[in-house]
Amino acid sequence: MRASNDDRERFAKVLHDAMAEGRLTVAELEERLDIVYAAKTFGELEPLVRDIPGQQVVPRAVAQPALSPVTSTSPRVGGRGTSASAIAVLSGSERKGIWTVPPTFNAVAILGGVEIDLTQATFEAGETVIQAFALMGGIEITVPPDVTVHVTGSGFMGGFGNSIRTQAPPGSPVVRITGLAVMGGVEVRPPKKTKEEKKKLKEQKEEQKEITD
Repeated sequence: MRASNDDRERFAKVLHDAMAEGRLTVAELEERLDIVYAAKTFGELEPLVRDIPGQQVVPRAVAQPALSPVTSTSPRVGGRGTSASAIAVLSGSERKGIWTVPPTFNAVAILGGVEIDLTQATFEAGETVIQAFALMGGIEITVPPDVTVHVTGSGFMGGFGNSIRTQAPPGSPVVRITGLAVMGGVEVRPPKKTKEEKKKLKEQKEEQKEITD
């Protein structure tokens, strides 16, 4: 049976929960997540949770239609991924500047912090999945206005925050951010404004105030 995107997300959640319970190490979690997002059939997913007690993931009763690959006309899309993960255990890790994001990227913060900045990044594919796991740590993801972002992560005594309020133009790369935050947080935010942008915004507000007065 072909695996759907929903099937992959459910298996990924089981693995993240196992990591939070101490049943899997960080390295094991990363290795299994790579297999999850590369799997094409349900049979490839089942062995990944067989050694986790009380876990059995079955296919959805209603078959999910296969999703067509996301096509993008953005110059940001192209090239090979230069980094597949960012892991911080009692430390910090960052991915920023000019780099290429692979179709699946794993971010893990355990009692530490991870910073992912997509402002100058390019993408290997039109659609990218960032799998985030924060355990008593934090992950900050900066998404520029010409990238479409969807945030679907869940939290346990923690949470996912999304402060992106603008809509990217049609044909933009798509980034899906999912995962789990346990007593930690994942924050998705726009790039910080430069001094020139702040100055221009201040001038616009002052002009509007003068017109109103």
